[in-house]
Amino acid sequence: MIHLTRLNGAGYVLNADLIQTLESTPDTTITLVGGQKMNVLEAVDEVIRRVVAFRRTIVAGPGSAGPGGENVAEGEER
Repeated sequence: MIHLTRLNGAGYVLNADLIQTLESTPDTTITLVGGQKMNVLEAVDEVIRRVVAFRRTIVAGPGSAGPGGENVAEGEER
């Protein structure tokens, strides 16, 4: 799961496994595997960085837990 920001400034969490494509149009448009499109404030490269950081926490396993036992991807804020 990655934290993102809608164009109206509202934050939300997205299941990174559902991302099919990312486009810069000039806003970043995320297309999910079900066809739903979402526009976010973060740049395409930032979304990719967050997905990669999230997946690293999955591969690293339980030893990568942050304070409070949560898995925290590098650069993710809580």
